[in-house]
Amino acid sequence: MSGLKRVVVLAGGISHERDVSLRSGRRVADSLLEHGLEVELRDPDASLLAYLRDNRPDAVWPALHGASGEDGALRGLLEFLGVPFVGSSSSAARLAWDKPTAKIIVARAGVATPRSITLGRDAFRELGADAIFAAIDDELPVPLVVKPAQGGSAQGVTIVTEREAMPRAMVEAYTYWDVALVEQQITGTEIAVGVIDTGDGPVALPAVEIEPLSGVYSFEARYNAGETRFYTPARLSDEVTARAAETAVAAHVALGMRHLSRVDLIVDGAGTPWFLEANVLPGLTETSLLPQALEAAGHDLGWVYTRLAEASLTA
Repeated sequence: MSGLKRVVVLAGGISHERDVSLRSGRRVADSLLEHGLEVELRDPDASLLAYLRDNRPDAVWPALHGASGEDGALRGLLEFLGVPFVGSSSSAARLAWDKPTAKIIVARAGVATPRSITLGRDAFRELGADAIFAAIDDELPVPLVVKPAQGGSAQGVTIVTEREAMPRAMVEAYTYWDVALVEQQITGTEIAVGVIDTGDGPVALPAVEIEPLSGVYSFEARYNAGETRFYTPARLSDEVTARAAETAVAAHVALGMRHLSRVDLIVDGAGTPWFLEANVLPGLTETSLLPQALEAAGHDLGWVYTRLAEASLTA
């Protein structure tokens, strides 16, 4: 196994997604243990860096969702320490974690992404809420999606179908981050396409179609069993399926991601996949989409997770 024997899985952290991270970390740790690796599951704290220096593992698997694991800071520290880790580099993580930045990069690579505007909280103080909302009215018709510019698991996300709901949606987004993304809603089929690279180049997994029973793929719909129907592979034509796979890989490559990612798309009525966001660390819980896609492709989760850990030793 390329010298891979001992892996430290990091899970928990202090983000809004702590509970999800703990579930993802436990699933990864159990899968690696089943494949004969020595695994330690740790919650990052003030002792972590000293521990990694003094008890250097062969690799670290950051299963930390939210800012603590996806904004690039922890990954940068691991790079400084020279400790191999699974997932994208610190620089790629920073690009993908910031949704407006990710949209700009993938658009330059030729990927369709909904029209949007990015607004910091201070803009409302300086320019006035009425003037800003009037400008949005002129350029972006409802329905709109308002979300924090950084964050995951649909926290702080609101679908706005009436203009009167915009102020409350902005407040909700600002609860999670000081910058919000206001994006035109594309109507169509919501899918998630996982991308994995175990050393032979990025490959798209079967697209997972998402059908939340409430109509909105909220935090609760993501992590509570029975609140969402998933179809793997997605109920799309072969042509559209291939187009979605190409789009996901193009986004993964444009953002410089490695090992694994999940690209969220909306496929409109014409069969065009629209990029919404890319996830540096997809959820790996029992209800998460990447594990569903891996299983649909006939992969054993433990085998894939072990291969990804091995790939971290050379990249």
